[in-house]
Amino acid sequence: MGTKNKGEGSSFVKQAGILAAAGIICRIIGLLYRSPLTGIIGETGNGYYAPAYRYYQMILLISSYSIPSAVSKVISQRLATHQYKNAQRIFHCSIIYVVVVGGIASLFAFFGADFLIPGRAAMVLRTLAPTIFFSGLLGVLRGYFQANRSMVQTSVSQILEQILNAAVSMLAAWGLMQIFAGEDELTCAAWGAVGSAVGTGVGVLIALAFMLMIYHMNRKIIRRRIERDRSRDLLETGEIFKIILFMVTPVLLSTFAYNASALINQTLYLNLMQSVHNASYDDITIINGIYDTEAVGLSNIPIAIASAMASAILPSIAGSFETKKKKDVRHKISVAIKTIMFIAIPSAVGMTVLSRPIVWLLYNTNTDSIRLGGRLLAALGASIVFYSLSTLSNSILQAVGKASKPVTNAVIALAVQTVVAAALLIFTDLGIYSLPIAVTVYSFMMCLLNGIAVKKATGYHQEIEKTFVLPLVSSAIMGLVVAGVYYGLTLTVLKGYLGNAIALLLSVAIGGLTYFAAALKLGVMSKKELLGIPGGSMIVKFAVKLHLLKN
Repeated sequence: MGTKNKGEGSSFVKQAGILAAAGIICRIIGLLYRSPLTGIIGETGNGYYAPAYRYYQMILLISSYSIPSAVSKVISQRLATHQYKNAQRIFHCSIIYVVVVGGIASLFAFFGADFLIPGRAAMVLRTLAPTIFFSGLLGVLRGYFQANRSMVQTSVSQILEQILNAAVSMLAAWGLMQIFAGEDELTCAAWGAVGSAVGTGVGVLIALAFMLMIYHMNRKIIRRRIERDRSRDLLETGEIFKIILFMVTPVLLSTFAYNASALINQTLYLNLMQSVHNASYDDITIINGIYDTEAVGLSNIPIAIASAMASAILPSIAGSFETKKKKDVRHKISVAIKTIMFIAIPSAVGMTVLSRPIVWLLYNTNTDSIRLGGRLLAALGASIVFYSLSTLSNSILQAVGKASKPVTNAVIALAVQTVVAAALLIFTDLGIYSLPIAVTVYSFMMCLLNGIAVKKATGYHQEIEKTFVLPLVSSAIMGLVVAGVYYGLTLTVLKGYLGNAIALLLSVAIGGLTYFAAALKLGVMSKKELLGIPGGSMIVKFAVKLHLLKN
């Protein structure tokens, strides 16, 4: 476990690379198991699971979801000035905080489930309730190691959590549906959704056990570091809790507002489609399940990279800001945004062009579901870029002591998107397609407002051409090539599910190389910048051999 930076200018990018790799692996595992899980519990089971999981997320957000970022920032500030005793005291108080708050939230979710979501989905939420408590403890440990610039532990725990989640979810869902096979179809599907919720809890418990083991293994290092600390200005317990609350509250509120858009959109869709358009509750629940599981789930994959960058950059920028290194702060912001856009823009274009083939590969359901899921994923394409950038800018503002700004910005964006969603659902026949439009409006507003706030707080001026324009041009070239390869193969040689899989994989591989070549030729990233990212030396060697870069 280390606290010092080797080559600080690019270290956080490499740290982000570790978290991003873990995030992508977790997303892939999530996608791979969702398809067979859907096959077990059906679209109806997904319809019960989706609203329960949404409420679970909201309660988790309110109670302890923001704690990793808060702990990471507060502790990293103390580590930057070598206050190891205070850092450890903050860690201990953070545990007390999540035990109390997480415990209350778990009890609320359990006993308030019927009030929040009446019907069969309520028992899914009750099953998820204990996970809220354990997630808080897990969050504190992850935040602690992130503050110490040790991302491997967090990454391994995330992968471990997702693997156990996938395996136990499918096994428990199948087992419970076998037990209740004699019940009606809806009840059986509901118990399948409960099985999926059990998997979520087991994954968190195993990840928590792993992080506790890692912490125990580092106890001697931590103790020696504390013993070397001769500082006498120790924080009082009451003062520490004030610091935690001061940091947690704005992060919590911004994260809550940030994620409330999905819950509001879901509520508006389910209620207005029934009251205004006389739609069947069961039908719209299934459609909402397709949107939430297939479209939103897939669009979150590239956004996970931005989340990783945000987690990695927060302690790094907070440390630089605490030590008054403003030029270093602006440099890190520039590197982070450029790296994120280099990945997010082609991801958005690729998912838009190949939306239907991707949904078909991962969710091999009926033709109508595939078609709907593909269209909804394509409609979310632009939001991938906006969400990636706004996620990153949220962390930047938190790191420089402007944690309240994302709250204000999120409330404004939330109000605008709610009006847009309601208007579209009431006055048009767009139905479920109203939600991607509202989401795009929300994420764009957050980008715009956060960007203004970052500029005011840090003096950072955004470079446009290499950060946005040239990656977009490179992505457009890639999109044309990808579409040509995929549809050329599927219309002539390759047919059926297997043909789709082969054509998709080939087009993605060729598209990736095309984007890489176009971006380097257009000068999106320099040799020096490439060397600063994970695996950069290998990328540079490859590019030189292809004459895309000069040696």
